[in-house]
Amino acid sequence: MLKYKDLLGLRNITKEEIDEILETAIPMKDIIKRDIKKVPTLRGKSMATLFFENSTRTKSSFEIAAKYLSADCTNLAVSTSSVQKGETLIDTAKTLEVMGIELFVMRHGASGAPHFLGRNTKARIVNAGDGMNEHPTQGLLDMYTMKDKKGDLSNLTVTILGDVAHSRVARSNIWGLIKYGTKVRVVAPETLIPVELQKMGVEVYTDVDKALKGTDVVNVLRLQKERQSSGLLPSLSEYNKFWGLTEKRLELLNSDAIIMHPGPMNRGVEIMPEVYENPNSVVDEQVTNGVAVRMAILFLMMGGKGSEDIN
Repeated sequence: MLKYKDLLGLRNITKEEIDEILETAIPMKDIIKRDIKKVPTLRGKSMATLFFENSTRTKSSFEIAAKYLSADCTNLAVSTSSVQKGETLIDTAKTLEVMGIELFVMRHGASGAPHFLGRNTKARIVNAGDGMNEHPTQGLLDMYTMKDKKGDLSNLTVTILGDVAHSRVARSNIWGLIKYGTKVRVVAPETLIPVELQKMGVEVYTDVDKALKGTDVVNVLRLQKERQSSGLLPSLSEYNKFWGLTEKRLELLNSDAIIMHPGPMNRGVEIMPEVYENPNSVVDEQVTNGVAVRMAILFLMMGGKGSEDIN
């Protein structure tokens, strides 16, 4: 079981807790592969999704994970809820809590919003992305994918390429991987590198070719145009030329390196279409793994005590 009530980020959870989640995801993935993708494990349990920002993969992934485990899932449509009438976040959560909701999956544009809600409700909170802080379940599914494809995380060189400054995915990947002693490189334009990023224990590059050489895993980040103020980049075409992952740049990676992307992709900007279609691309598998990892999280946070409880 996880140490704390809520799963808010990978910075403050232990390597052992991450191990438990990743190990629990293995039998969960087996469930997804079955003809009948449903087990009664969380029958009678109730959760709700609170998404104050748009999402396709994460939101759908959690909803599907809940259904596969037989939990009841309520989707709060924020745009048509009483939030639009001025109801506070706490009041919204407490209203649902007294209706029997035991766990909230929350995405919010403000960094720290899930932490705030966790302190003010008895229900359990899973952070599905808060501002530019963390996206822990994406970090966990990325780590699961790396471990599944490459083995021991401690022996890997992982390069995170792209818009690091605005990426909660990058932060969760870094906080999780450094607990295993993974060699983590980060490469981006200078304007998209956070100040003092080296203090997180990573190697920082602005030259893509140098960063990619000898890499086992390259995790390409989406260029988050919606989060940027003007002037950070000259143009999208220039970004692609100097920092995009092209077929030519794949030659710099180790021959068995895998290519990852959290999605959605800006094809032709941070990643070329032919790179996504490369045999070493595991982008689609990441999506499947995301369901398995989120099933594991719901299982561990809503009453699961061991692998014997899964089936």
